[in-house]
Amino acid sequence: MSHNPQPTTHNVILKAENISKQYRLGTVGTGTLKDDLNRWWHRIRGKENPYLKIGEANDRSTKGTSDYVWALQDINFEVERGEVLGIIGKNGAGKSTLLKILSKVTAPTTGTIKSRGRIASLLEVGTGFNGELTGRENVYLNGAILGMTKKEITAKLDEIIEFSGCERYIDTPVKRYSSGMTVRLAFAVAAFLEPEILVIDEVLAVGDAEFQKKAIGKMQDISKGEGRTVLFVSHNMAAVKSLCTRGIVLEHGKVAFEGEINQVINFYMNKQNNFSFPNPVFKKINSEINGPKILQCELKNLEGDIKSIFSAGDIISLHLIIQPDLEVKKHYCAVWFIHDKYGEEFAVCSSGKMNNKFYDSETILIKSNIDSSGLLPGDYSIRLVLHIPGENNFDDWTAAINFNIISHDINKTGFEYTSIWSPKAFLKSEWE
Repeated sequence: MSHNPQPTTHNVILKAENISKQYRLGTVGTGTLKDDLNRWWHRIRGKENPYLKIGEANDRSTKGTSDYVWALQDINFEVERGEVLGIIGKNGAGKSTLLKILSKVTAPTTGTIKSRGRIASLLEVGTGFNGELTGRENVYLNGAILGMTKKEITAKLDEIIEFSGCERYIDTPVKRYSSGMTVRLAFAVAAFLEPEILVIDEVLAVGDAEFQKKAIGKMQDISKGEGRTVLFVSHNMAAVKSLCTRGIVLEHGKVAFEGEINQVINFYMNKQNNFSFPNPVFKKINSEINGPKILQCELKNLEGDIKSIFSAGDIISLHLIIQPDLEVKKHYCAVWFIHDKYGEEFAVCSSGKMNNKFYDSETILIKSNIDSSGLLPGDYSIRLVLHIPGENNFDDWTAAINFNIISHDINKTGFEYTSIWSPKAFLKSEWE
């Protein structure tokens, strides 16, 4: 679905035509040499894979019957030189798969990618880095992969090191870097080695707030000042809105919407949050991550009833069930961020550092009560995070649960504040 004119052909720097990607579920057989040769013969003649199977759409919320799934189906779009394209969608919508295809990390099952110039990508923490090499050596390695000479890389080296903030560790093997340090250096390498197209996945979320601000500013400079193209994937709608000019929404591996960025965000948030039916309960579908895990979260009132709709001034009680990891002996925090309907971070609550007594339990129940007096009527979502302060996040769930604040005469003035008011917060006050 498109609601925006397509870019003019003469200025197009990247074009995706009928991109699809199919994966086989479960154990994958090796096939035969004859089959592989037949696939190769069809591919060099521009024909479809003769062994391609009919698969199902990429919908993780339902159990399918086919052994094959389409991670992407018939993706078509164009990007102009100097444009910043936002790619948004739920977890599992196909965003990372699309970026891997655009970055030529993996090949599409069908379709073609046409591009002009070098593509640098920042997809997953540590992608493109050799852990045994130092930070400095990895800068030269990545530059060489982009086709740059040693002299060209050396000319940019000081800027890369300064921007990354890794001066002290630049001659230390990357395998000893924290995830945040790795991402900072990887972003600096991708941004300062001047590719024509820069592809950025959600990995920026690993960095701290100061670095995220620097990174977004650099991406704006890249697109507006230097005329290079950026493809940006993020769950942070505030960052997408400030950075991107146009966007696409992926849903079950297909383009559900394409257009001007404000239209795209509104379309996505209306579908994502589905605030007609607020969801006050979050349960983990799987627990494959390492480290402490968030298993369940519920929003309740003080009486212990699960609720999704609160009046302004009500106490909102968050009940969080955590599964500790006995191997993690450091103090870690449970944090929940309140976002407005556009995904902009509005407020934060933290448990502080948890005590060692929690380590011996199979599960932990944490309760947190907040006064909702400061929330204007409207729709909100909660991001749940477990992390070690100053280090990495163990578990991070965006828009895990959502709730609604309805109008209420909190100051007993006979006047109710409604969602049409523009401020982001409301201060409880007394009047004489």
